Amino acid sequence: MKDISLVRILPQEPRVPFINMRMIAAVFSVLAIIASIALFSTRGLNYGIDFTGGTVIEINTSSDPDDAAIRAALEDMGFEGATVQGIQPPVGALDQDGNPITHRLMRIGLQLQDEGGEEGQGAQQAALDKVKAGLQERIGEFYVRNTEVVGSQVSGELRRKGLMSVGLALFFVLAYIWFRFEWQFGLGAVLALVHDVILTIGVFSLTQIEFNLTIIAAILTIVGYSLNDTVIVYDRIRENLRKFKRKPLDEVLNISINDTLSRTILTSVTTLLALIALYVLGGSALKGFSFAMIWGVFVGTYSSIFVASPLLLALKLKRGVNTGGERADA
Repeated sequence: MKDISLVRILPQEPRVPFINMRMIAAVFSVLAIIASIALFSTRGLNYGIDFTGGTVIEINTSSDPDDAAIRAALEDMGFEGATVQGIQPPVGALDQDGNPITHRLMRIGLQLQDEGGEEGQGAQQAALDKVKAGLQERIGEFYVRNTEVVGSQVSGELRRKGLMSVGLALFFVLAYIWFRFEWQFGLGAVLALVHDVILTIGVFSLTQIEFNLTIIAAILTIVGYSLNDTVIVYDRIRENLRKFKRKPLDEVLNISINDTLSRTILTSVTTLLALIALYVLGGSALKGFSFAMIWGVFVGTYSSIFVASPLLLALKLKRGVNTGGERADA
């Protein structure tokens, strides 16, 4: 049947020499990984209240206090390292007196006592009262919308479980791909996912965007997205290994990447359109998650083409039971 498409984004049979660019991509990836590890070692992550423990106070005020002024006021009260984040209210939002509302979300790291003890609860309440009184002197009247407390024991457990969830996800990916394909596919997929996770940690260390449980969820989503793209490329590689039994492996890899290139680009672009809309219109509460996902789409698409597939060459993939044909050494 003749193709009657009015718009063609890519040639019908693109033949971009991706595999020929593998050494350039390898140097870029290694440098990016080294930079990410260096940033994490020197700057660390801007851990949110989920991982550090502390108190979150969300207030409404008809005035428009400066974030830096609020942070300085908190430091004067003895709360070092307090973070202040402004939240944009809905357009035209008014309080009960008809005044414009400005939301201020203050994340205050407090030294909390062990949960459950009366002494600890009393110290926590005294600290909150001190914050409220001090802020009232500096910014005027305000309304406390919400107060959230995360204890040190809970935050430590959340951090451990967050790391465990990422580690288990990578382990089960290795097991699944190894079972479905050859072991080289499994190891290549996991190394590509580790590449994506490290670069994501690096960009959060560079930007100092708050790193919380929502970002852990985004990282797990990135793992799933990147894996889906990688499996599609790997599946086409396995088909082409059966189809082109006499072609060198690098040619088969290049053909397979080009065969799936249109699908990869279209999926990435449509996903990015939704994520960019979420980043722009979703408010500050979703900016960290949507930023992580936008970065994940870029790095996941890159790794499925320039990391996962070329790794099969480095791991010396051979035609076997799960790839079709007889082994070269049989």
